Amino acid sequence: MLVGINTSDDAGVYKLTDDLAIIQTVDFFTPIVDDPYMFGQIAAANSLSDVYAMGGTPKTVLNIVGFPIRNLAPSILADILKGASDKVNEAGAIIVGGHSIDDQEPKFGLSVTGIVHPDRIFRNIGALPGDALVLTKPIGVGILTSAIKRDALDESEIQQVSNVMAKLNKIAAENLSGYNVHAVTDITGFGLLGHAYEMASGSHVHFTIDFNAVPILDQTKELAEKGIIPGGSKANHKWLKPHVDYQGLTDIEELILCDAVTSGGLLIAMPKKDASQYMLNMKAIGEFATIIGEVSEKRQKVISVVK
Repeated sequence: MLVGINTSDDAGVYKLTDDLAIIQTVDFFTPIVDDPYMFGQIAAANSLSDVYAMGGTPKTVLNIVGFPIRNLAPSILADILKGASDKVNEAGAIIVGGHSIDDQEPKFGLSVTGIVHPDRIFRNIGALPGDALVLTKPIGVGILTSAIKRDALDESEIQQVSNVMAKLNKIAAENLSGYNVHAVTDITGFGLLGHAYEMASGSHVHFTIDFNAVPILDQTKELAEKGIIPGGSKANHKWLKPHVDYQGLTDIEELILCDAVTSGGLLIAMPKKDASQYMLNMKAIGEFATIIGEVSEKRQKVISVVK
């Protein structure tokens, strides 16, 4: 076992040979958008993301389904499965089976197996003082998906956040090849600051994050100010409060940084020179990546957020 449960990493890694290790992960959840095809795509992208966060290549997938077959049309389930299948195909993996149960509330996700060279694993620990922190997707997803449930977004806004969630981290991860990468994780349910906290505390370092540099989806702040904030984001904020030094932020801005994300981007710790070049290369191919902070020696508080 190369990576287990000890450091809250994104997936488990088991060494088979000197040149080959397998990555294993599983994730599933209830619908967060109304379109079943898009829900399938988002669920698949979210599950596949853990393999990319470990530096691996997804190979095989098992579907996990809970579905109220007596209450919802089978065509809805077919659309969910089609969305997932198309996203798995985009990742270059294959679906080899799965399991379903009759459940009162729809649930869907994937168990994913990937491969990686044992010497090229990305971990969520290992960040070093002097590193830059790079983020590859905007945040605010949890607030926006909560707004969807309250019919508070128009179709264009729903499409925007859906596209962010359905986007694979494949290109962001693959383009890290050749750079000196010290730590990687993907941003999901613990929010940007929750996953940053895991990375910083596990690496025994301090993170300084520039709030103004963090990419935030349109309408996020306005919706949060109206009280549209998921319970998970509030729980994250409460959990992280003792560990974060917020400097000049409003309560709403703090909550946005703790917003519970579905299928977020990669958070990467790498030397500043590499980070700058990575950003330029990503921009050149039409992809997004931006520096949001830096790493320094360990302090009493694990994270500082400046504005």
